[in-house]
Amino acid sequence: MPTDCSPAEHAARVAEILRAGDRFLVAAHASPDGDAIGASAGLVWLLTRMGKKAVLYNASGVPDYLEWMPLPGRVYQHLGGLPFRPEMLLALDCGDAWRLGNELSEALPRYPSVNIDHHLGNPCFGSLYNWVDPGMAAAGQMTALVADAAGISLEGELAACVYVSIVSDTGSFTHGNTSADVLLLASRLLRGGLDAGALRASLDNQWTLPKTHFWGDMLRKVRLERSGQVGVCEISLADLAARSAVRSDAEGLVEQIRRIRGVRVALLAREEAPGRTKISLRSCGDDDVRSVAAQLGGGGHKNAAGATVDLPVPEAVETVLELVKL
Repeated sequence: MPTDCSPAEHAARVAEILRAGDRFLVAAHASPDGDAIGASAGLVWLLTRMGKKAVLYNASGVPDYLEWMPLPGRVYQHLGGLPFRPEMLLALDCGDAWRLGNELSEALPRYPSVNIDHHLGNPCFGSLYNWVDPGMAAAGQMTALVADAAGISLEGELAACVYVSIVSDTGSFTHGNTSADVLLLASRLLRGGLDAGALRASLDNQWTLPKTHFWGDMLRKVRLERSGQVGVCEISLADLAARSAVRSDAEGLVEQIRRIRGVRVALLAREEAPGRTKISLRSCGDDDVRSVAAQLGGGGHKNAAGATVDLPVPEAVETVLELVKL
């Protein structure tokens, strides 16, 4: 199908593929966020309501703060032991095949695959079909369009998963990707009976005391660079251990750094292992952090991107600061 097709036309083609199949493996990127889990779990609910067999896979499993979500059964972290042999892979919210995790990305040639994503720079790794649209605010928005095309109502668990997806990737409807279409979708979900207040409470009420203390420590470490235009926070493994925190406890911290007056780019550098650093970048307006992440082998969106580099944290920060153009 031509790349200039409308979202509705792409969704119709994906729905056609789903109707023709019977057994699906649905996966999103490893170390998933709310969009990855929401979009992929929502698609499994959609397939179930179409009378298909579908299983949810994620190489990292579901993070603790999202375990309350209405998931459609077990989330498999390994291909061994699946309840049936999938005939097709549906990949969501993966900017590249390697983000599926080592096991599934290596097995990718064995499956006809459909790639549904909204990241700039996606190489269109789907062997059967690629729907890559950076104009979509979240992969869950794309799941909703597929449901429309398949004639499946946006209600119940499917609606909840789509809502978590769009809330997560729009920053609760505050980021620049919050389009009129996204707000109309949220309105439809509410009209369909979704309890947005209850979902919001479930999303918010997930902090542990170690995470709370850890954030306090890290916010005190934030410093400003580049005449106050870049906010920087460095996190070591020792910082996490000092508060009995886990890696996922750092999620969302970079967003707080971006709130500092005068900061145009927020940079969080977290030690993954000695000599290896995960970089998270956030910006506002025209400041493009995806271009910075891409130079480091990563990717993402214009105002939210990241990469993992084989450098100690201080050196990684200096490298990023040299690449940031303001």
